[in-house]
Amino acid sequence: MIIGIDLGTTNSLVAAWDGESARLLPNALGNLLTPSVVGLDDQGQLVVGDIARERLQTHPQLTTALFKRDMGSARETRLGARAYRAEELSAMLLRSLKADAERALGQPVTEAVISVPAYFSDAQRKATRIAGELAGLKVDKLINEPTAAALAYGLHQREESTFLVFDLGGGTFDVSVLELFEGVMEVRASAGDNFLGGEDFDDALVAHFVERIGNRDLPDVTRPELAQRLRREAQRVRHALGQAASARFTLADDGREWFLELTQDDLATVVKPLLDRLRAPIERALRDARIKAAELSEVLLVGGTTRMPLIRKLVASLFGRIPAMQLNPDEVVAQGAAIQAALKARDASLEEVVLTDVCPYTLGIETSVQIGQGYQSGHYLPIIERNSVVPVSRSRMVSTLSDGQEHVIVRIFQGEGRLVQHNIFLGELDIPVPKRRAGEVDLDVRFTYDNNGLLEAQVYLPINGETRSLVIENNPGVLDKTQIAERLAALQELKVHPRDQQANTLLLARLERLYQEHLGERRAYIAQLANYFQQALESQDEREVRKAYSSVLEHLAQFEREG
Repeated sequence: MIIGIDLGTTNSLVAAWDGESARLLPNALGNLLTPSVVGLDDQGQLVVGDIARERLQTHPQLTTALFKRDMGSARETRLGARAYRAEELSAMLLRSLKADAERALGQPVTEAVISVPAYFSDAQRKATRIAGELAGLKVDKLINEPTAAALAYGLHQREESTFLVFDLGGGTFDVSVLELFEGVMEVRASAGDNFLGGEDFDDALVAHFVERIGNRDLPDVTRPELAQRLRREAQRVRHALGQAASARFTLADDGREWFLELTQDDLATVVKPLLDRLRAPIERALRDARIKAAELSEVLLVGGTTRMPLIRKLVASLFGRIPAMQLNPDEVVAQGAAIQAALKARDASLEEVVLTDVCPYTLGIETSVQIGQGYQSGHYLPIIERNSVVPVSRSRMVSTLSDGQEHVIVRIFQGEGRLVQHNIFLGELDIPVPKRRAGEVDLDVRFTYDNNGLLEAQVYLPINGETRSLVIENNPGVLDKTQIAERLAALQELKVHPRDQQANTLLLARLERLYQEHLGERRAYIAQLANYFQQALESQDEREVRKAYSSVLEHLAQFEREG
């Protein structure tokens, strides 16, 4: 069975094709959205999703989030006694989603189509595949999030159209221009920012609150539990200002309380720098696609952050039209990934559609350029330009620089910088060359980039007919096969918190968080509820546990309404 997974920065979803439509599959708690948060409980067992999110504030040393932003890097996050890479943390989340899918479908799941931001680099895409492998999933196909959204909207069933997908999630921003022509859906251009999303809007609100209150009056806001509390409150305020004219940002700690009244106009001022950052990728994508905004057939909104009225207003003003919002922006990518999974499985109920993609980054080599009387190294020579339709093969001719030169080092880079120091180094080839005068030995450098994100660099010497080549399979920061096997063995030893206890554990984690957030009588009330529920759990009487669970939920609902 093949499933579709939206592996998000803030939330993740899993879906499957049921023969007629893409069906979202609930997790063990009955929710469609699973927070992209993982951690360890007090017994060292793995917790994922809502439980882990509740423990971010109370157990920051055992819980982590936003790890998608570290995909493709060597950065590690410590949970308890061990440090984990982003691939491993993502694998923990994927393993939970796989179990949810198997529970909902009643059959084993062996393969998945996983969505990635269109602007993900080669290293980030390879890291995503590795995460799937560590989770026990075969991942032959990654689908760009904008393409998945287009499939979910059924745009592949139209005759001809050109549309733009504006995808602003919790951690990344993508904008893609796609064209449908004679059954082929072609990505014309992609641009974006891998470090711009709803989390950054929350960070801006936190920074504004701290600045307005004044650092000297506030406790240490870098304390992990306090930082998480501020972030959670910022998210609540941001969502509230999507509906109400004003909202109060409140922080309570150690018997004191600080608050700041914010209006929708205040929010617009605070996040204006972030709104301005959204414009450049849009302009780049339209420019690279050689299309004007007025020529677009439709604009689609994707990603939970597009629920913000400020974002919808910005998109409407930029494109002079109301964007398409018929589908839930949180769910549309997972639905599209499930459709792609069904297409891969050649489901008879779906008409075949050909999807083409682009290379989101420029690929090139280091060269030397004449400056004045001498040559300066470190300059970038593009070979495959960004937004070239893949598979693609391009070549450039270079020549030796010095008399009697015996070797040429061809250094390969990815990026848009004029100088290679601003780009990402991918690998190098050491080419022996015949000793000749400077410029007499030519080298034909050819890059071939395929649909799986593999880059082959080939260097041909016309003077002697020799060829050297290198396939860039492992980028710097990406695990190799030996490391993958080691990490897989370590993850398999990690016990998973029992699924049938998740609802009870989530309620205990919620009570623990509320106890930390409040003081005085309200704190004592939370302690009373927690003790009552803990006593019911220790009785091991299922009827008593269910009764206590329902009672505590009712009391908490009343508590938060009065809050």
